[in-house]
Amino acid sequence: MEIKWKGSAKVAASFFSRLRSHNAVCMTSLVLSSARHSYKLYLRDTRQPTLVFVHGWMLSRHYWQPLCDRLAPYNCLTYDLRGFGDSSPGDGVGFDLVSYAKDLLELIDTLQLERVWLVGHSMGGSIALWAADLAPDRVDGVFCVNAGGGIYLKEEFERFRAAGKQIVQMRPRWLPHLPGLAWYFCRDNVFCPLAKAWGKRRLRDFVAADSAAARDSLLDSTTEQEVHRLPQVVTRLTQPAYFFAGVKDTVMEPKYVHYLASFHPNYKEQEIVFELPDCGHLAMLEQTDAIADRMQLILTDACSA
Repeated sequence: MEIKWKGSAKVAASFFSRLRSHNAVCMTSLVLSSARHSYKLYLRDTRQPTLVFVHGWMLSRHYWQPLCDRLAPYNCLTYDLRGFGDSSPGDGVGFDLVSYAKDLLELIDTLQLERVWLVGHSMGGSIALWAADLAPDRVDGVFCVNAGGGIYLKEEFERFRAAGKQIVQMRPRWLPHLPGLAWYFCRDNVFCPLAKAWGKRRLRDFVAADSAAARDSLLDSTTEQEVHRLPQVVTRLTQPAYFFAGVKDTVMEPKYVHYLASFHPNYKEQEIVFELPDCGHLAMLEQTDAIADRMQLILTDACSA
């Protein structure tokens, strides 16, 4: 059953509470933090945890679809961050990691989700870690995909930030109609080329992202202060956290994933970093089965504990 919903957060909470006993896919559009957020909620089994997926920079909720399909026993929520995908940028709200984490927690509260695990890709992984730190009573655990960091390399970050600002500025609306460009997006930052449909999706999301959201989320998350805060966040976590690293990832190399994970209290006691062979920076598309299998093992153990 698929249900489309647009309305206030208060009415939506009541609406979703009545659906908990049904197997449903709910398309939602709600106003949170002064912005219209787009979501897709898979209500499958109230006995199982809910996995909330947070996408990365210049992407959208759609890239989680294959993983959601593989994790069918679990309830899944995918959504677009403010200013990305189909979500509006809002008015007077920042695009820093903490603001996005607060949006996420408001979403969880509005939909009355319980036993929540967060799954974040790249920048979305940082947002997920911040949300877990801010609300340890509402988040049971975190999975980070192609997410790491904590080391500030001044010259590299300055080049990265300058290039990012230029990329954001050079996105004419006619770009998706340029022959061959989708072919490039099928191959950018991945080990093996993606299906053509994913190249087209990446190109659409790249062009559609709000300029202020794209620029400020990149710049705010890559300052020296913000980079150094992330290991402190991981150190404070009381929940389990697991990290997936693409061995061929040139954006977030495995050594940086290990570095951030090493600050978690469980790093020396158990395996929490999983390296994925033949995998670049879009592991949820490149190694869907490997991630899903590992997540299911972890979630099964957590639920039986």
